[in-house]
Amino acid sequence: MTSILFSSPQAAPEATIASLDDHLIERMRQNDESAYRLLVERHIDRAYGLALRILRRPADAEDVAQEAFVKAWINRDKWQAGRAKFSTWLYRVIVNRCIDLQRAPRTEWIDDAPEPIDEAEDCVSSIQKKQIYGRLEQAVERLPDQQRTAVLLSYYEDMANAEIAEVMGITVSATEALLKRGRQRLREILKRSAGDVRRLLEDD
Repeated sequence: MTSILFSSPQAAPEATIASLDDHLIERMRQNDESAYRLLVERHIDRAYGLALRILRRPADAEDVAQEAFVKAWINRDKWQAGRAKFSTWLYRVIVNRCIDLQRAPRTEWIDDAPEPIDEAEDCVSSIQKKQIYGRLEQAVERLPDQQRTAVLLSYYEDMANAEIAEVMGITVSATEALLKRGRQRLREILKRSAGDVRRLLEDD
């Protein structure tokens, strides 16, 4: 698949009205390719960012994001403006595809690869901070798929529990349970790490 969606991306302006996506989708239903490109520009950065945080592999994340937008175009006739938020549908497609890829056989774990060292960095506190978040990210990588996805959507995408539930296709109570178990599991993984790592997880 070619990378046309990622060539010379332009920063899209922030939407001033909530119905802008619906307007673009309605134009897409009429085979308006310019509307499709605008929709891609509005959402491509966050779509790719979410896939990358889940998969930790840029090439796979790029493929997932592109596949999601191709699916949006192929299914343009099925869209009904106002029925559901496009961003929610997009995140759901990305999350499901990422989970499929995660369940495929993996050749190596993230902690098998050496962490890059920035030799130009001479600030001890900055180095320690990078190490702390590096260990935290490695711990997140070891969570079960659903727990990991919920944690990423909550802490990295800053989504409310109700939004996470909609994206993942589960109930709000199930989302809350996943987040609770995810935080508990992270503490277990990090219990031998430095105290400041554990303190990052204390705010429930």
